[in-house]
Amino acid sequence: MNTDDAGSITATVAGQVSLQRLSLVDFRCYRSLRLEADARPVILTGPNGAGKTNILEALSFLVPGRGLRSSRLNEVARSEPADLPTTSRIWAVAADLKTPRGPVSIGTGRDDQGGGFREKRHVRIDGAPVRSQSALADHLSAQWLIPQMDRLFVEGPSARRRFLDRLVFGFDAAHAGRVSAYEHALRERSRLLRHGQPDSGRPADPEWLGALEATMASRGVAVCAARLNLAARLGEFAALGGAFPGVSIAVDGDVERWLGQGPALQAEDRFRDALAASRRSETENSHAGLGPHRSDLIVHHLGTGQVAALCSTGEQKALLIALILANARLQAAERGSLPLLLLDEVTAHLDETRREALFMEILELGIQAWMTGTDTALFEPLAKSAQFFSVENAAVTPNGS
Repeated sequence: MNTDDAGSITATVAGQVSLQRLSLVDFRCYRSLRLEADARPVILTGPNGAGKTNILEALSFLVPGRGLRSSRLNEVARSEPADLPTTSRIWAVAADLKTPRGPVSIGTGRDDQGGGFREKRHVRIDGAPVRSQSALADHLSAQWLIPQMDRLFVEGPSARRRFLDRLVFGFDAAHAGRVSAYEHALRERSRLLRHGQPDSGRPADPEWLGALEATMASRGVAVCAARLNLAARLGEFAALGGAFPGVSIAVDGDVERWLGQGPALQAEDRFRDALAASRRSETENSHAGLGPHRSDLIVHHLGTGQVAALCSTGEQKALLIALILANARLQAAERGSLPLLLLDEVTAHLDETRREALFMEILELGIQAWMTGTDTALFEPLAKSAQFFSVENAAVTPNGS
C-alpha cells in the first residue's frame, strides 16, 4: 500500500480488477445511467428506495447467474405506471473494466428475439456477441452480501448451497453448467415419475429414467466434488481469523460422504443405484431424497466452536464477511485477480471496530468494493481512500466530501 501526503491510503495490487465505467439502460429505476469510477472503493449513500441497491444488482448481472436478487430477466426491466401488463422493456448493463490482462468491455441484457417474455440473456465481450453468459467469468468475478443474507445460517440449506456455488463459480465457470445440467435432469426425472410418458399416460420408460439418472450421477458427483474441493481450499484462508472470526467450513450430504470413502466413479455408481432403487418411493413423494440438491454448507465459529446458526446476529454477519474476505484472498493467490465486492448496507450489525477492520482489509487487499448505506458518516474512515456518490431519486452524483 501507498500513503500519500494527504494521508489517503491506496492499494497497488497486480491482480486488481476495477470497473471504470458503468452504463445502464432501462434497468430497474434507471432510464439511463453513466457512472465513471476509478480503482478505489465506491461508496453509494442516500435514503432508502433511492436506487443504491439497484446499482449493485446491475453489477451482479456482469457475472454468470441471475444477480443478487435471483430475479427473472423481465423483472429487472424499468417499468412505469402507464405500462401495459405485457410491456417488457429491453434493458442493458455494460461496463468498462481494467484487469490484470488489460482493459475489456463487457455487457449483458435481455434478448428480445422471439418477443414476449423470453428468458434469455445476450452477452457481449468487447462488442462481439458470445454464446454463453459463462464467458463473463473469464473477465470478472463478483461476490455480494445483501441484508437478505443476514439469515443465511438460520434458514433452509438452499440459500447456503447457492452461496457456496457462487464461490465455486469464481474459480470454475464450468461449474454453472454442471449445476444446470444436474437440475434439469432432476426436474425431468421427477416429472416422469409423477406423470409418466408425455402425451401417453403410460408409466415412465425405464431406459429414459436410467439415462436421466446417469446424467444426475455424473453431473451430481462433479458438483459435489467441486464444492468439497473449494471448501477445503477456502478453509485454509478462512481459519486464519483476525478482526473477523476464524471460520471452519464443511459440505454435508450423502454424495459428499461417498466421495470421502472412495473414488468419484464409485460414488457415481452408488448414486445411480440409489436413484434407481428409490423410483417407487419418489413416485409418491415427488422429491429425490439425496443428491447435491440436498447438500448443506456447515459453518463454525472457530473462536467459540459454535455452529453459525447458534451465533448472534452480529457474529453471523462477521462470519459471512470473514468468508467473503477469505474467498478474495484465495482468488488473489490462485487466479492472480480479485473479485468485485458488492456490499449492501454492510455496516448494519457491525460495531465501529469491525467496520474499520473491514475497510482496512478492503484497502490492504486492493479490492474495488461497492458499498451502500444511508449514513455517510459510517464510512468516515474511508473519506480519503474511497470515492463517494450520492444517490437520490435514481440520480447519481459525485460527492466530493
